Amino acid sequence: MSGAGLIREVAVIGAGTMGNGIAQTFAGAGANVRLIDVAPAALDKGMATIRGSLERFVKKGTLNQADAEASLARIKACARIEDALGAELVVEAIVEKADVKRKVFAALDGICAPQTILSSNTSSISITEIAAATKRADRVIGMHFMNPVPLMKLVEVIRGQETSADTTQRVVACSEALGKTPVEAQDYPGFVSNRVLMPMINEAIYCLMEGVSTREGIDTVMKLGMNHPLGPLALADLIGLDVCLDILGVLHQGLGDPKYRPCPLLRRMVAAGRLGKKNGKGFYDYA
Repeated sequence: MSGAGLIREVAVIGAGTMGNGIAQTFAGAGANVRLIDVAPAALDKGMATIRGSLERFVKKGTLNQADAEASLARIKACARIEDALGAELVVEAIVEKADVKRKVFAALDGICAPQTILSSNTSSISITEIAAATKRADRVIGMHFMNPVPLMKLVEVIRGQETSADTTQRVVACSEALGKTPVEAQDYPGFVSNRVLMPMINEAIYCLMEGVSTREGIDTVMKLGMNHPLGPLALADLIGLDVCLDILGVLHQGLGDPKYRPCPLLRRMVAAGRLGKKNGKGFYDYA
């Protein structure tokens, strides 16, 4: 699968759940990808995850062995941010912390060619704020993929205050070439997806804290009554409870509305190290 709008030299910063999924998706469409992570263990785990994902597609019959091998061959594991040099598009997929992202974008701005588009997979942080750390605000944009990236069709395309129309058009065309459906959103906290989703998850956690129902009861109501494929507490576990807390913090601070205040139970669970599926324990246990 590939399209005319595909950007063919791509660097992905961060080999975690989102980063390795983004790398796999670009490689599957025919792009050459550098998957970059300064932590060797994270890089090894990310590449292993990609191999496992491709193997599952082959077993299901949705991908042939030759295409799976070709996709994997197009991904190069790299341990230095300097390896982004030569990319036409960089997709940052690191921790959801504004100060960390700004540092990475400032570094990328000094490494990459002036025409390179720098994008962020942020799910809530201002693209305008990130772009201000660079000297190319017109070529900084949001590309918010959904988890799991190889399967989910949506890409939120977020245009910052200075993002150019050309940058936006190229990223929209590239998203379509990946087989995704791009939806443009304005640069407000949480964009569309998490501005709508996170208050629902937060309210579900309040329902649990207040004893309105059990975790299973809350999730079953939303699955069977609202036709959601996954209940909000199970979805929070999938996203990561620490990530949910970070996003709610951005919404609360950025919009100044108390309706976005993170539930105390969410804060307590994150403090206790119950982060969801990624470490085996959240609202549910996954051991």
